[in-house]
Amino acid sequence: MSKLKKLSLTSWILLSLVAGVVFGIAINLILASGVDASFKSMIDAYLINGVFELFGQVFIKSIKMLVVPLVLVSLICGVTGIGDMSKLGRVGGKALFFYLSTTAVAITFALLIAQIIDPGEGITIPTNTDNFSAGEPPGLMQVLLNIIPSNPFESMMKGEMLQVIFFALLVGISIASLGKRALTLLKFFDELNEVVMKMVTIVMLVAPIGVFCLVANVTAKLGFDILINLFIYILTVLLVLLVHFFVTYGGIFTLFTRLNFFKFIKKMYSAMLVAFSTSSSNATIPVTMSALTNKMGASKGVSSFTVPFGATINMDGTAIMQGVAVVFISQIYGIDISLTGYLMVILTATLASIGTAGVPGVGMITLSMVLVQAGLPVEAISIIFGIDRILDMSRTVVNVCGDATATMVIAKSEGELNEDIFNDPNADVDLDPDSVWEDIEEKVHETHEFYEKK
Repeated sequence: MSKLKKLSLTSWILLSLVAGVVFGIAINLILASGVDASFKSMIDAYLINGVFELFGQVFIKSIKMLVVPLVLVSLICGVTGIGDMSKLGRVGGKALFFYLSTTAVAITFALLIAQIIDPGEGITIPTNTDNFSAGEPPGLMQVLLNIIPSNPFESMMKGEMLQVIFFALLVGISIASLGKRALTLLKFFDELNEVVMKMVTIVMLVAPIGVFCLVANVTAKLGFDILINLFIYILTVLLVLLVHFFVTYGGIFTLFTRLNFFKFIKKMYSAMLVAFSTSSSNATIPVTMSALTNKMGASKGVSSFTVPFGATINMDGTAIMQGVAVVFISQIYGIDISLTGYLMVILTATLASIGTAGVPGVGMITLSMVLVQAGLPVEAISIIFGIDRILDMSRTVVNVCGDATATMVIAKSEGELNEDIFNDPNADVDLDPDSVWEDIEEKVHETHEFYEKK
């Protein structure tokens, strides 16, 4: 019993996933074995569409409840956290361009490769999808106009996420521009962000129960068929992650630094292990900065900005998962998405990456926002939620390596990259993590000093 208490949330979710699959398959086999019709009816009414449906939907609704406040507050804090816009100068502009453009490339790769593999073909979820039809897509001009909300509060109530994102960006930029005069409001949103993240943590505590009920529900209805498609889905996400890692990051790194990308991977190994084990870009910040400054020769001035900044807005791995999930879910529900719909998915996922906190599990919450934008049922998250904890570890590695790639490219362009350290095989002594955090705290202190002087 004491060992069970020591299990991490990830372990509990994985155990719940396995238990849900086993229990659901068992029910599916029992129902298919020719048992009494009244017994089948009782199992279907009270267990599958009763207990499983109830607790599964409670969990899904809890996730949906957090989408708007999470994206709104996180985005505002992310933008204001940049601090003095003019102070960021070239480094900030380069970092922002790198992170957003690679995120757009990542989800484009995901949509294209997923369309080729068709991970959701051959199976249909037995549910009424009439309410989830994407309908006739609006024209491009109307799409662009719809990004700007006529009433931001109404947009929040309706869950119009692109409009919420636009409003959040505008609020964040305005607060950052006002400086000291908006310091009270800045502190308010910082504290509100802590509250929202605590709400996420509380909801995630009941994730094992939700995952068990959701997975048991699906497997009880579909049996082994859904497991085959989920396996293809996992392989598709991993394939796109590898393509993005080696093609996008490898190509950019080699082109702009003229250095060996495989040596870069070797020197990032310790940070990649931490990212994989924690599933958190934020938790990996000290190790990433240590590898960049001590093993690869990037200056502290560049890395102390680009790494924390990237941990906030660079979510290429999450965008890849969202892109593959959109194609997978649209196929198993038999819902066609137009070209305009896919373009909106790319735009939504790219902008949503700015507001996706670098902590485990939040990507699934923002996925619900992308599904709504694509006209797909949010309930479909139940199909992939359990296995997402496995993929979360892999995509966090991609996110962290994206932060490091951006740092090396920007440091090279700014003349702040010591290539002798990068090429030195003995430059492998990690920095003291405390000193790394001191650098980050110094940056935060400089930002607050700017507000005071303003």
